[in-house]
Amino acid sequence: MSHIAILGLGNWGTALAKTWLDAKHEISGWTIEKEVYESITTKSINEKYLPDIELSKMYTTMRLEECLEHAEIIVLALPSSVILDVVKDLIPFLRPSHVLIDLAKGFTPDGGSISETITEILRAENKLNPVAVMTGPTIAPEVAKGVITTALVACNDQSIAEKLVQRLTTNHLLLQATDDPLGAELWGAYKNIVAVACGISDGLKKITEKGGDNLKAAIFARGFSEGCLLLSEMGAKSSTAFGPAGIGDLYVTAASPYGRNRTLGEKLGSGLNLEEARAEMHMVSEGVSATYIFHQKLKDMGINNHFISTLKSLLDNEIDAETCLTTLLS
Repeated sequence: MSHIAILGLGNWGTALAKTWLDAKHEISGWTIEKEVYESITTKSINEKYLPDIELSKMYTTMRLEECLEHAEIIVLALPSSVILDVVKDLIPFLRPSHVLIDLAKGFTPDGGSISETITEILRAENKLNPVAVMTGPTIAPEVAKGVITTALVACNDQSIAEKLVQRLTTNHLLLQATDDPLGAELWGAYKNIVAVACGISDGLKKITEKGGDNLKAAIFARGFSEGCLLLSEMGAKSSTAFGPAGIGDLYVTAASPYGRNRTLGEKLGSGLNLEEARAEMHMVSEGVSATYIFHQKLKDMGINNHFISTLKSLLDNEIDAETCLTTLLS
């Protein structure tokens, strides 16, 4: 049994809390959302994110130091936009025995990967805590309900990844270890971009006969093939593309009706602009920020990626949904 602190109780943080509670781990959860805190503490459910999932026996707090007090493993279930600020806040409470698991993927505004930047922040404060990345085809409501799911735990130190896999694997959450955190993180961010594009096809299908499964399959295939070439060029191991963090995560994010990036894309495909689509969602679609950050990163590297630049043109309202998809495939 492990004591796990989960920082962030959105869909994914809540689903993992339920999974590890059922596996008899001790779970402490931290949130800054008062409505989430009150819902869990008074009703043992997270009404905002997963209202059908019971969370009895989980200690929930809005004070960071209380959440970390007895923890061995700290899970950062936070949006990429806030995760670095929270890491800075938790530094005074870190012990040498703490291991951090980063669930956010992609680049920071400065161009570094999130997990690498977390490590840099820690080292600047003389903290030697290891940082791992966890990613894969993990739609939160299914994980919370016990659907068999695989995910990758990646760390530069393979032995740490293997220990985490041994401790955190459950009957239905089947984890695998790797020493390619950069590749896992790049794929974890890139697949959100492709999922938005696939969602555009779903939205277009609702308003015109020009959308459909043929189109969506073609977009998926183009996105994956471009990702294999692009991410290898950026430092990912080629083998990562064919595992849970690569094609596995890409498939479920692009296909599942629960996927928030696919959902945002569907709204764009139905005729909404980015501002209107975002206004209809209460969850963050990280495919949007990933598109812009990847585009800038690649520009700095002297690389022009057709898939990403075309999707950016749609997000910037320079082209419409149908033009976006035909251009993606041209």
